[in-house]
Amino acid sequence: MIGVVAATASGRTAAAALAAAWPGEVRVLTGDRPADALREAWRTCDAVVSFLAVGATVRVLAPLLGHKTADPAVVCVDESARFAVAVLGGHHGANLLAGRLTGVLGTQPVITTASDGANVPALDSYGRDLGFTIDNPELLARVGAAVLSGEPVLLEGADGWPLPALPPNVSPDARDAAVGILVSDAADPARGGREDFGGARLVYRPPSLVVGVGSARGVTAAEVGALIDSTLAEAGLAPASVRCVATIDLKADEQGILDAARDRGWEVVTHPAEDLAAVDVPNPSDVVRAEVGTPSVAEASALHAARSLGRAAELVAAKRKTANATCAVARLTPRGRLSIVGLGPGARDLLTPRAEEALRRAAVIVGLDQYVDQIRDLVRPGTRVLENGLGQEEERARAAVEAAARGNAVALIGSGDAGVYAMASPALEFADADIDVDGVPGITAALAASNLLGAPLGHDHAYISLSDLHTPWEVIERRVRAAAEGDFTVCFYNPRSRARDWQLAAVVKILAEHRPPETPVGFVRNATRPDQTASLTTLADLDPSDVDMFTVVLVGSSRSRAVAGRFVTPRGYRWA
Repeated sequence: MIGVVAATASGRTAAAALAAAWPGEVRVLTGDRPADALREAWRTCDAVVSFLAVGATVRVLAPLLGHKTADPAVVCVDESARFAVAVLGGHHGANLLAGRLTGVLGTQPVITTASDGANVPALDSYGRDLGFTIDNPELLARVGAAVLSGEPVLLEGADGWPLPALPPNVSPDARDAAVGILVSDAADPARGGREDFGGARLVYRPPSLVVGVGSARGVTAAEVGALIDSTLAEAGLAPASVRCVATIDLKADEQGILDAARDRGWEVVTHPAEDLAAVDVPNPSDVVRAEVGTPSVAEASALHAARSLGRAAELVAAKRKTANATCAVARLTPRGRLSIVGLGPGARDLLTPRAEEALRRAAVIVGLDQYVDQIRDLVRPGTRVLENGLGQEEERARAAVEAAARGNAVALIGSGDAGVYAMASPALEFADADIDVDGVPGITAALAASNLLGAPLGHDHAYISLSDLHTPWEVIERRVRAAAEGDFTVCFYNPRSRARDWQLAAVVKILAEHRPPETPVGFVRNATRPDQTASLTTLADLDPSDVDMFTVVLVGSSRSRAVAGRFVTPRGYRWA
């Protein structure tokens, strides 16, 4: 819940706007004593938006401060709603909240955290979205200062996790490093990294372990818990890296297992016997098979759950048992992450915030060289960039998928929306289930062109590419005839090039058989870019030589018309 505190009329108006924009998320606190409202918001909410001066807000909240990981995030907005200042908990929600306020109030986020200013991931949130926790947060300031200062920092254990890029001075090959960053599920950090490193390590605990448990009916939580703890300890594994407890579905209501997991803050997942029976384990039991339908519960549950959560699994603690319980531990190999990102039509202010975040979140960016140039200033130091030229779409798609398959966080970029005549479909043809895929929508060239021309897409419409590089002309022609006969407004991509200079004239001729000559036709070149041009003509007067590969052409339906110099396709509303 976001507590919103306002003391003035303009503040209350802005608070009401937030409540309307974010229903169910906002609690507005007003009254004669803003300080009391601010304290109440601090006490009861996860984040606070204060329409008070920064100084006044800080004076009220200073006595209440605890630790940044537990305190609410606080953002202050000035009286004229020009700025949203992340005051407290920048890396714990305030920076993101300041950015969200822009979409509702039009404020400019003011971010002062050092890592954001240097375009470097914040160490206190590094891997948080993957479930990482920090074993020794007291080292955050020391290691963070070394990262930002360009000092050598040893990086260990991060390979295979889809983490954002760290700057080049943070490396597995860093020499003479006094500090390091270690990603490990080993209870003793010295076991998880290089033995010859004598510096201080900031240790991250990844959620890499699955504890498999089997039991007799009526087992106690104390027995299950003690067995889990001793199994982890004997294997030298950190409880903080346990992702969940897994067991057979027959034990879904076994209170001893449920309570032991709950006491340790772990989820319980269950699987049917037939799934567990298919898992190859080192210690099968015919007795267990006869009783529950699978020769293994603990080992099979751990391996099966770990494999379902990652792209591979290995048993790191074989079955141990007590009188009434069994326990085993598996380690998962995490899946890589492929974000397929649409950059929009070209203008930076039409690049979505989600796309910007995906670019900053990536360790590898793959794209056409001219598209990489558009966003090069957003690429974080240390990010690997794979770029090539036109005609190499398959190579880019394969490179992105292969990088993600190795466990990397990859952003595959394309113009407009990556799912519209762009890189999403070739990449997804190659990607298997061992990669997590995230599609990041973008504003298409067609939508940008439509808005520049008026409202040509106000009713049913069709998109057709005139490029016959991958689609036979006979198929394209058949689709154009179908769209013409169906009286769709038609948006043509790839309308004309030096090598393909006759297709647009051919489709105009087809459309002219089904449209009056005064049907509006709009064409936009380099929509939203500095050299954009937008023209409105008619079907009879269109000159194909005015069009090239950087142009989108929109041909109206029989109901489309020009109104005050704007291209309009009526929606068909009937007004009373």
